This record gives sequence, structure tokens and C-alpha cells, in this order.
Amino acid sequence: MLQRCGCACNDAGEFHSRYYHPSNGRFWFYGDDNPAKRLELLDAYLGEFEARPVQSAVETQSLLSEPRRVTAHYAAGDGEDGEEQKAYVALNWVLTDTHLDVETELALGFLDYLLLGTSAAPLRKALNDSGLGAALIGGGIDDELKQPIFSVGLKGVDPAATDKVEVLVLEKLGELAKTGFTASAVEAAINTIEFSLRENNTGSFPRGLSLMLRAVGAWIYDRDPYVPIQWEEALESFKTKLAKGEDVFGPLISRYLLDNRHRVSVVMLPDPALGARTEAAEKERLEAARAALARDELVRVAADTAALKERQETPDAPEALTCIPSLKLSDIPRTVTKVPTSVSELNPQGSLLLGHELFTNDVLYLEAALDMRPVPADLLPLMGTRKESFVELTERIGRKTGGVSVYPFTSAKRGQAEPVAYVMVRGKAMGGKAGELVDIMRDVLTDARLDDKARFTQMVLETKAGLEAGLVGSGHRFAGARLGAQRSQAGWVSEAMGGLSYLEYIRGLAKRVESDWEGVQADLESIRSLLLQRRGAIINATGDARALAAAERHGKGLLAALPAASAGAADWSGRQLARTNEALVVPTQVNYVGKAANLYADAGYKLSGAAYVVEKYLGTSWLWDKVRVVGGAYGGFCSFDSHSGQFTYLSYRDPNLLDTLEAYDGSPAFLKGLELDTDALTKAVIGTMGDIDAYQLPDAKGYAQFSRHLLGVTDEERQMRREQILSTTQKDFREFGEVIEAASGPAARVVAVTSADKAAAVNEERPGFWEVKKVL
Repeated sequence: MLQRCGCACNDAGEFHSRYYHPSNGRFWFYGDDNPAKRLELLDAYLGEFEARPVQSAVETQSLLSEPRRVTAHYAAGDGEDGEEQKAYVALNWVLTDTHLDVETELALGFLDYLLLGTSAAPLRKALNDSGLGAALIGGGIDDELKQPIFSVGLKGVDPAATDKVEVLVLEKLGELAKTGFTASAVEAAINTIEFSLRENNTGSFPRGLSLMLRAVGAWIYDRDPYVPIQWEEALESFKTKLAKGEDVFGPLISRYLLDNRHRVSVVMLPDPALGARTEAAEKERLEAARAALARDELVRVAADTAALKERQETPDAPEALTCIPSLKLSDIPRTVTKVPTSVSELNPQGSLLLGHELFTNDVLYLEAALDMRPVPADLLPLMGTRKESFVELTERIGRKTGGVSVYPFTSAKRGQAEPVAYVMVRGKAMGGKAGELVDIMRDVLTDARLDDKARFTQMVLETKAGLEAGLVGSGHRFAGARLGAQRSQAGWVSEAMGGLSYLEYIRGLAKRVESDWEGVQADLESIRSLLLQRRGAIINATGDARALAAAERHGKGLLAALPAASAGAADWSGRQLARTNEALVVPTQVNYVGKAANLYADAGYKLSGAAYVVEKYLGTSWLWDKVRVVGGAYGGFCSFDSHSGQFTYLSYRDPNLLDTLEAYDGSPAFLKGLELDTDALTKAVIGTMGDIDAYQLPDAKGYAQFSRHLLGVTDEERQMRREQILSTTQKDFREFGEVIEAASGPAARVVAVTSADKAAAVNEERPGFWEVKKVL
């Protein structure tokens, strides 16, 4: 891992030669291979270089003597849609200019969780309940820098009330420094964080890399890299202090926040004209720079640009590619890895239990899936119970489990028009606490309070703010969802619960809560009555034999708490968006460009595993080169949903619109004219198998098998697709090129998240190309 530094160098070449050198490197190995062999490999590499002194230490920032306040502006919409533009307010601290020991770092982590870690955490709740803003901003403590920082604030704030946010934060911190936290809150924080540390669940991210990233946070600042991953002793010391009744959190709040003068309050105010001014200033700067160049300098710039473009579009030489070590097809297992699965019926109403017996270090992973088909798609799961307040339930989850979440699962299912749609309640706990985990899941489902107007209102405002921020920062997701909603019921359901349609609904809901709360509450009660039924419910459990036995025993109790009455599926037929090209207009200087067609419906395509190889290769070659390298976008990629048949192109933070569409449209010709040698084809197949056989922890294996069960994907089909992938030929690339060419005609649609000016420019160049929809 090479470390970069912020010092000034004369040019990029000097910077690269100085800092991208093994003398400025850190080398990390993880695994059970022979350490001597590792060092031999390293020696062979390092022997080609001469050692040199490199000064790359990161300087320590001096602490401020007094707090500061900074006011700036951000590009906002013009408010013509009736949405009032609001401010962002954040308080930010640099916590120290000295090194923190592990126990203090752990203690600050616990404090961070207690202050902000859940929706019931007192500082977070005080901000949410204040009515001063729509949603929380700031990530709390960030300890990955040389000097840890703490940040918290609100977005959606009335510009006239920005001072009140700062006052509220400081007052609440002062109160907590004196009164401390409840014993149950501290117990929940300790259990949650210790569970996470001991479980060490890195998801699909390799554990070796996760450990490296923990270590490197100290290592690159010339501290002991092993200290951050040796937390057992520090944790026990900290827990001992708590057990003795020592006040550990009050002094932390006082020292690092209240008495810390290195605080900067940042206020961001909306400016509808900022985007246009910024773009105009950039054009003016470029014109001035061009005017300052002599003719020979302009010729040189043009020549350099042409040379760069030629280099970008020139494939790497075959002899250069052969220098990269790679696997052989013979290294890839020919058979799929099967996940042990038992399926049993838990009661006469058709409820199922899926069990996956795997070693999980005594952790039980549990999902309860309830059929969503009888209810409207705008389900809003609520937290809290009639027996306990919202705060108490959150603390109970923290004390007894490793976490509980509720979310929708929707997908098309190949060969049928009706989507698969479930509400999932997902949780994890130590095997001995299976009963308590299931009790919490039951209470979340059957005893949720639907009469808490204030809490519901806050949820709506938070959701609205998150969706609006997502449109600007992750517009490709909204463009892709919009395209999917034009072609399938599953796509429509997903977009209605997470896309632009959902944002439009949430905006109306925020007003309806104030004018018709009784009606909203009645709708929620109706949704719950339709959702909660035994028929079609599925419990999925992953763990060892003892944990699975406990899951079955307690799962029966969970299902018994659900009504036996059965409601039929709601009528979702015909629920798709109109098939049209759309420009979703937001204040932005970049674009997110999507184009899609359905290969099953529009080209009669029959699925083959080779499609996964072609899709991946197209994304990492043609689209990477044309959209990212040459086009300048942050990302350009494609995806093929084998369940719905939807093939989608997307770009991310893209300076172009029509040029990107031209790159998409060049894909069929690229594939049909492709000449792949054996080595390139082998690498394409192996790269795809790397995704298929991606690293999975036991809980992910159990959940993946559960998803396959819901979607009707058998091990026999998986084996067939695997053989098709491993047998992919160049002919498959050409045939897939013909398929996407057939689907790229009149049936294909375009959706882009872009600015008003760029959307209008496209319609000027191509009259009537798309409908322009102002969103922000």
C-alpha cells in the first residue's frame, strides 16, 4: 500500500516518482501460506529498486484557540415546484493533536454510539425531535485520520434558524455530560459494539483486507499497526471501569467536545443561481487560459490531447498483458458449491422454515419473510411497540441482539409476470438468545405503534431528505429504477418504494400527515392487517445444529402470533410507468445517463450463462474505455437482470449525455467485431467466475440460498449456468452483440438525471427526444 502526501511537487511526474516508490510503501500479507515464500517474492520485486529517503509524514494540525463559524453556499433548485430550499448546519471538532490510546479510542466509539448510533440515541433524537431540520448529517466520530474528528448537524434547516441547531447540540451535550446515559443504553451500546467486534462480519469484503484497513489507520501515521486490532485488553479494562460505576462518558464529552475550542460550525445556504455562475466562471476561466496561449502552444495542447486520446483508445500490447499473473481455467472448480438446506413446513397454513447448518461461531442469523402481495406497495414499516416506548425497544434490540432490520424484498421471477415481493424482518443474536431475538421480531411485527404522529412525521421528513440527496449524489440508481419500472411489475414496485415515484409520494404524504393524520393512520392499520398472516410466511435460519433447533422452536411461536386469516393478492396488473425517454432535472453539473431494453421481450433472448461473461467484459472494456477513460465519467457500466430480462446501461457523474448514448449504441458493433485470443477469453471467464464464487461468510451463504429459493433458482440450474460460463466462446460474444442490437432499437428507452440546461440542449439538437421532468 503506497501512501500519498499533501506536499507540493513541481508536476505530476515528480510527485509520482517521489511518492509512488517502494521506499514509501507498506507491505501487508494475510493468509496461511509460507512466510518465507512471501519474503522471497517481495525481495525479487524490491531488488529492482534503490532505497531512497522519502519524507511523507502527515503534519499535525494545530488546534484552534477559539471556535469559528463558516458560511458558504450550495447550488439549489429555484423553488418553482413549491419545495422551499433549506440550509445545512454542521458542528465539527478536531478532537486532539496527540495520539489516543486504544482504550480511549474504544471509549469514544462507545460514546459515539450512545450519542448518535440509533434513532433513539439522545443527541440524535433531540435533533430529530426539534423540528429544526429534516434529517441528521455528519458521521459522528471519524478516527481514520491522523487526528480524529466529530461532526453532527441537520439538513433541511430554515436559514433563519441555523443558530438554533448549534445551541441545541451544545446544550444537549452539556446535559449529557452531567446526567450521563441510562444503564440500559450503556448495556445496549456495549453489547452491540462487542458483538460486532467478535462477530467480525465483513460482508463480502475479505477479512484480510478489512484487518489491513484497520491496521493502516495507525500505520500510515507511523504508529504501531497491530494496536488497532488488539482490542481485547482495552475492552476489558473499559468494561471494568463501567462495572465499578466510574463516570467515563461525562469526562469524554467535556474534554473532547464541550471544552474543546477546535470547533468549526459550517452553515451551507441555498443559492439557486450558484450552478449557473459556477459553470459560467469555469467557461470564462478556460477562455482566458486559451486566449493567453500563443499559437504554437495551442498547437502543442491539441497535439497532446490527440496523443492522449490515441493512448486511451489503444489496447494494451499482448506482451504487456502476459506479464500479469493469472489463473487458468483448470484452477476453477467445475461444480457449484451447495449450501446445506433443509425445508420443513411449520404449520398447516403453508409457512416454511429453511435451515442452513453452517458454522457461525454460535451466532444465529434469522430472517422472517411475509408475503407483501396482499398489501399496497407503499408499505412503511414502523418501529416501536405498545408495550415499550420507541427508545426502550431500540435499547432492547441493542442489549439482546446484534441488530434487527426491516426492509422490502422485490424481484422479477423468470417466466412469470407476477413479482416476488416480501417484507423481511432480519436479525442476528448469539445462539443462546434466539428466543429473545424472535420475541423482538414478533413485537416489531405484531405490536408496532401506528399512532405516534411525531415519530411518523420525522420518518417521512428523513426519507424525503435522503431521497433528494440521493438524486444529486446517486442519480444513476434513480435512472435505472425508472427504466426498470417501465418494463415489469417488479420494477414498478421497487421504484414505487425507493425511486422518484416514492419521493413524489413522500412529498404528498408529508402534507397529508398534517391535514389527514387519521386517514394516514387508518391506511397503516389496513396495511398491517393485510400483511400479517401465516400463509406464505417463511423463516430462514443460518447457524449450527443447536441454533437451528432453537430457531425452529421459537419460529413456531412467531408464526403462531400471526393471524391465520388469509387475504388474496392485491391487483398490481398493468402497474408500469409509461415507456418514454425522460430527463429528470436537478441542480447538478454532471449527468447520470441510463438506457435499457428487455432482451427477453424485445429480442426473444433465451438465457445462457455466457451472458454474464459478455456483460462483465463489455463493462470493463468498451464502456470503461469510452464512457470513463475517454468520456471522463466517474463510471460507466452495464447490468443484465436475468430474472426480468432487463439490460441496462448506466453512467455515473458523467460530463456527457449524447456522447455517452453513442457509446452505448456502439456496444453491439464492438461485440460483433471482437477478436479475442485464448488468453483474453480465459481472463474474461475467470473474471466472471470471480463474481460467481465471491467470498461469502456463513450468513451471506444462508441468505443467498434463501434468495434462490424465493426466485426458484435450483442447484441444477446453477450448475448448468456454471458450465455455460466455463464453456463461453467468442461466438457467444458475437451472438450477444446481435441480441442487444435487436433490443437497442425503438423498444429501448433513455432516462437521465441532468440539469435543466443540458436537458433543453438535447431537445434542441434532437427535437422531442425526451420529456423533461423537474424534480428539484
